[in-house]
Amino acid sequence: MSEEGFENDESDYHTLPRARISQRKRGLEWFICGGWKFLCTSCSDWLINICRRKKELKARTVWLGCPEKCEEKYPKNAIKNQKYNIFTFIPGVLYEQFKFFLNLYFLIVSCSQFVPALKIGYLYTYWAPLLMCKKNLINLHQISFTEYGTKKMLKSNCSGYCRWSCLIMLFNQRIPSDMVFLRTSEKTGSCFIRTDQLDGETDWKLKVAVSCTQRLPALGDLFSINAYVYAQKPQLDIHSFEGTFTRVSNVNKYISIPLFLALQENTLWASTVVASGTVIGVVIYTGKETRSVMNTSNPKNKVGLLDLELNQLTKALFLALVALSVVMVTLQGFVGPWYRNLFRFLLLFSYIIPISLRVNLDMGKAAYGWMIMKDDNIPGTVVRTSTIPEELGRLVYLLTDKTGTLTQNEMIFKRLHLGTVSYGTDTMDEIQSHIINSYSQDFTFLSSAPKVRKSVSSRIHEAVKAIALCHNVTPVYESRAGVSGETEYAEVDQDFSDENRAYQASSPDEVALVQWTESVGLTLVNRDLTSMQLKTPGGHILTYYILQIFPFTSESKRMGIIVRDESSGEITFYMKGADVAMSTIVQYNDWLEEECGNMAREGLRTLVVAKKSLTEEQYQDFESRYNQAKLSIHDRNLKVAAVVESLEREMELLCLTGVEDQLQADVRPTLEMLRNAGIKIWMLTGDKLETATCIAKSSHLVSRTQDIHIFRPVTTRGEAHLELNAFRRKHDCALVISGDSLEVCLKYYEHEFVELACQCPAVVCCRCSPTQKAHIVKLLQHHTGKRTCAIGDGGNDVSMIQAADCGIGIEGKEGKQASLAADFSITQFKHIGRLLMVHGRNSYKRSAALGQFVMHRGLIISTMQAVFSSVFYFASVPLYQGFLMVGYATIYTMFPVFSLVLDQDVKPEMALLYPELYKDLTKLLMVALTIRTWHWLMVVAEFLSLGCYVASLAFLNEYFDVAFITTVTFLWKVSAITVVSCLPLYILKYLKRKFSPPSYSKLTS
Repeated sequence: MSEEGFENDESDYHTLPRARISQRKRGLEWFICGGWKFLCTSCSDWLINICRRKKELKARTVWLGCPEKCEEKYPKNAIKNQKYNIFTFIPGVLYEQFKFFLNLYFLIVSCSQFVPALKIGYLYTYWAPLLMCKKNLINLHQISFTEYGTKKMLKSNCSGYCRWSCLIMLFNQRIPSDMVFLRTSEKTGSCFIRTDQLDGETDWKLKVAVSCTQRLPALGDLFSINAYVYAQKPQLDIHSFEGTFTRVSNVNKYISIPLFLALQENTLWASTVVASGTVIGVVIYTGKETRSVMNTSNPKNKVGLLDLELNQLTKALFLALVALSVVMVTLQGFVGPWYRNLFRFLLLFSYIIPISLRVNLDMGKAAYGWMIMKDDNIPGTVVRTSTIPEELGRLVYLLTDKTGTLTQNEMIFKRLHLGTVSYGTDTMDEIQSHIINSYSQDFTFLSSAPKVRKSVSSRIHEAVKAIALCHNVTPVYESRAGVSGETEYAEVDQDFSDENRAYQASSPDEVALVQWTESVGLTLVNRDLTSMQLKTPGGHILTYYILQIFPFTSESKRMGIIVRDESSGEITFYMKGADVAMSTIVQYNDWLEEECGNMAREGLRTLVVAKKSLTEEQYQDFESRYNQAKLSIHDRNLKVAAVVESLEREMELLCLTGVEDQLQADVRPTLEMLRNAGIKIWMLTGDKLETATCIAKSSHLVSRTQDIHIFRPVTTRGEAHLELNAFRRKHDCALVISGDSLEVCLKYYEHEFVELACQCPAVVCCRCSPTQKAHIVKLLQHHTGKRTCAIGDGGNDVSMIQAADCGIGIEGKEGKQASLAADFSITQFKHIGRLLMVHGRNSYKRSAALGQFVMHRGLIISTMQAVFSSVFYFASVPLYQGFLMVGYATIYTMFPVFSLVLDQDVKPEMALLYPELYKDLTKLLMVALTIRTWHWLMVVAEFLSLGCYVASLAFLNEYFDVAFITTVTFLWKVSAITVVSCLPLYILKYLKRKFSPPSYSKLTS
């Protein structure tokens, strides 16, 4: 790519093009090459927009329980995403079929037979194949209509409520609309929700109720206060929200509480699930204005590239047909009604474009789908779109989700490194024995040991205690509701039993760490906003008061907590985070960087744990400065961060932890196979950048020898310019970029960014919304023109799956939304290898052979017709009448030709062992010469076709000269013609295989 697009300074930004678009075609050339389709599409879109009268989205004010104060009407909470209705089904199907030149040509030819002067055969010889073809296609659309009209019509059972309604959602219920979180039954004033159907992540998110309404004495007081919520207009972005909660006092004074951090704290988006307690919220967005619905897209009618190529080839054959007809009329001398003779020649030579082509291809596609679903090696596979099986053999880009697709999202603690000693899964019992010994004696002498050299037991104790305290995990116990009182406020019988305990957190990494500390003897048994309790191996309860918490952010890449030990009164500041953030915070050491690299190469997610002891005076000084910084109006975040960083100096390095995110079965060999097949893999995920990078390494999406370029966060055009310029100088490295930075780059440098990204061996996009995933798919289709495939398992992947040329859904823990919306449904990611390498490759090669031979068959009969007309003074008279022409294209030749769907050049095991064959495609001569492996059904098809011909001799006497056919002269002439026709082709085939053998020939030998 040229450097002019980057080597410009700030003053030249306005001169940079957003994309390098070739000069558009004008005039008649533009109209013929697709302009007519563009005009028709534009007109139809304009009519649809006029009919729908799309309403402008506006901000709104929602009063609590006051419907009379509603100023405008907003949509009901009903969602319908069906593809067709009873009025649009027939017109839609007809338009989708006859917008292709191939089908439109067949329709015009069939209609011409109603004109007596143009009639050259029986009507059924034209209309029967056409109706048969259309019946098959309408049946396919009817299946699609049934799917979208019944299975995918969603209507919430809460569709009757309005925008001002307050809803009470119980534990494990799915939230039906976008709400602001007002109140919860949890004493802490917070709850956890699951967002798997919104962003694809199974991590639980912590939500906090509005403090003003949470502090109300009783639930009924929620409707007695005078308050409202101001919400911004509906947006696509699921990671941002701006609003204000305002309570009006009795003296008409306004108490305004800003909710600018409502995304992390106070909002409950539709399609999420309540994971703890009972929540109460006020509805702000309903129906098609909810975040989940706005991030869905209308499914498109997918057409295979093979069908598009055949459609273009049909246009070329039509031009040849017109040229041949003009030549015949010219040689005839334009005598008489030459224009009628011209049209009759067009009809006589119409077999150059055989109508049976569509019938044979559609029947072949149905056969391919049946073979895929009957393959015992990929059980549970379902073909939901039977019109594009060949697309599986032509893919260049594979865009995959992470959570649930590549990974199981189950974290397992694998490694603890203390600097001089490392513990793995097979030595965890040593850590457990150290913890038991530590708490079985007075441990004060260990904690007060000199810093110069501590024993291994002391260091293990400090490390395990730090891991057990530095987190945001909350243990929960099954509620045992009392007989009286509000159910949602029932007390929890906390018996601290292991069987009754479960952990809730916003990150599965933290849950894995706390579960590990429990396995070695130090158990988190209780936590609230101000304290947490740990249980020792001996059963003693240790209480720690939480003084401050510094949550994890993508900018800081670390989290911290300040606790006070109840028994000793010691104040300790614990911190854990990524090695890049912690390396400058901890004291000097010579092992951290090396060990982090070793764990990263093993695919482990690393966290550095450190601590710092504080005196009472130090903490009081920090608290005063911290509170003062939080009250600042200007640059509050910067001032708060500066105060916290004053503590983050010379911290004592305790340990390095390694956690593994378990991959799906056989993910690594499957990705390796796809790369060897020439498929470029992009990972699109809603997870954090660090997590996505780690999974890219552990799954071998990025090979060990490749570098990774992490695209720095950019917000302006200048920053994007500099970062793209830096990225351009790197070669053969994988790209990792966040959704926000991607949005900025696409806004100003769309073409340049896509061009650079397509050169990378792998691309990872993190923090992607469902709409962004679909947008990336469309960008690749537009800029590269290559075939794309999207695979996912959650509702957030539906838009991406529907936008791709080939969508594959996985039935997983997140439900069947992706599976039902996809073209192909599988049960495991590893099945995609056989689906593409075996079935995709075979489907593409078989359809190519089938299409070429059907057209070859049409050219033969048209050549015979041209010779016949030339001999008889260029008369526009058909060579064969009635049933013989239909029989030639169907009964007499269909069975041998259709048997091509059983042909295979290499065995499935060989195609999986050598995925490079995926890129190979051979040219075909004729059926008998292209068969690589004879199936017994192929032999049956040959004899069945011969039997049909022999039977025709007995029943169709008016079409055959039986006396001539039964003579020896006929037999030797036919034999001689066959030998003369086939022998040169066999010789050419032998010579070609001898001097230029196909790539699979060495494998089969």
